[in-house]
Amino acid sequence: MERHQQIDQAAAALRQGGLVIMPTETVYGLAADAADPRAVAAVYVAKGRPSFNPLIAHVADLATARRIARFDARALVLAERFWPGPLTLVLPAADEAAVCDLARAGLDTVAVRSPAHPLARALLASFGGPLVAPSANRSGRPSPTTFADAVEETGAAAACALDGGPCAIGLESTVVALLDQPSLLRPGAVTREQIEALIGPLAEAEADARRSPGRLTRHYAPASLIRLEAEVPLAGEAFLAFGPHAAGPGVWNLSPAGDLAEAAANLFAHLRAADRTRPLAIAVAPIPGQGLGEAINDRLRRAAGYVG
Repeated sequence: MERHQQIDQAAAALRQGGLVIMPTETVYGLAADAADPRAVAAVYVAKGRPSFNPLIAHVADLATARRIARFDARALVLAERFWPGPLTLVLPAADEAAVCDLARAGLDTVAVRSPAHPLARALLASFGGPLVAPSANRSGRPSPTTFADAVEETGAAAACALDGGPCAIGLESTVVALLDQPSLLRPGAVTREQIEALIGPLAEAEADARRSPGRLTRHYAPASLIRLEAEVPLAGEAFLAFGPHAAGPGVWNLSPAGDLAEAAANLFAHLRAADRTRPLAIAVAPIPGQGLGEAINDRLRRAAGYVG
């Protein structure tokens, strides 16, 4: 089947209330019509996701985003700089019917982003409205960054699945709330430093944490326990290395060159691969905390259950 036919088929399935596995530059998503409460409920069921955890509305462009959310000057600056791309903005909802109450978890705000992946953009253009598309994994599990992992996790619930190859970034989008004081709710590929250079300091606003996905205490987690800041693995442990390290059985190197972008792209796939060997635990080497390292360490701490 030609690619445009696959897109049209997927858009038709979405209009009928079906779910579609959709690639983005961050991770694979399980997409549904954001305005359809039944379709959104099916996403929660497929993922086993708590309905108090809001979903991100994905849109084709800024014009569509401005129909569903109220943008102030700060939001426009960030959208114009980083969209399409891996940045989600939490803003006051403008049209509560366009993104249903269930998708917003009953909140008066909406989380919105415009993804950069060409297949996601083609699907959004064909569908013609916002799509929720949380990561296409069962809730709490590592996010899928390959088509095979997405299908393994939630393919049984999807009417269609679009193969966009491995995700280029490999971590979920940065989430910034722009309500009163700007706050960073989830770090990602668009770094704190990049955002603060445009709109000033970001607060750690725990009061707004409920407005963002990816905030559960144990999230992105494999079945195996995780041990962080490990210089070397213990007997029976798998090891996620970073930087120069001898290769061998039970070792997955996030980036032999010590490159944080490469480590982010490999993180969830390596976690899954290590977990499939059923180790006593997965030991993870120290990851620098600056720039993209803030997002990598956030995911690792949540996978280990260390963040509330």
